Amino acid sequence: MKPTLSVITLGVADMRRAIDFYKNRLGWPTRAADDAGIAFFQLNGIILALYPRVALADEANVSASGAGFSGVTLSHNVASREEVDQVLFQAERAGASIVKPACDASWGGYSSFFADPDGYLWEVVHNPHWDMDEHGGVMMKKAEG
Repeated sequence: MKPTLSVITLGVADMRRAIDFYKNRLGWPTRAADDAGIAFFQLNGIILALYPRVALADEANVSASGAGFSGVTLSHNVASREEVDQVLFQAERAGASIVKPACDASWGGYSSFFADPDGYLWEVVHNPHWDMDEHGGVMMKKAEG
């Protein structure tokens, strides 16, 4: 299997609220947005999709009643510590809940976490051990030796 990730779909409780958060409050570009159906946001090389939670669970043939920590976080990598603080401030102003304030990480980076209106955890992080391209894409540095 080729190691690739092309779309992340979030099952959301309220499409209007979710679209408002990502499109209007965070200012992310949308390719299509339907309050009741699905919304697509073009990110740097992948697509973020929003889809009604119950419909997504039904499509996957699983229960929609899951709650609490799902074991998954989404990461928004930035080029500097200052940018972590800026993005965290913007997310909070947009209605996100700050779960963990920005701080030095044990592995040498600087990170924080916020939750979107549906409780999805986003890490805002500066990782000095990774390279970042002009589009915000990240690449692990090659191991020496």
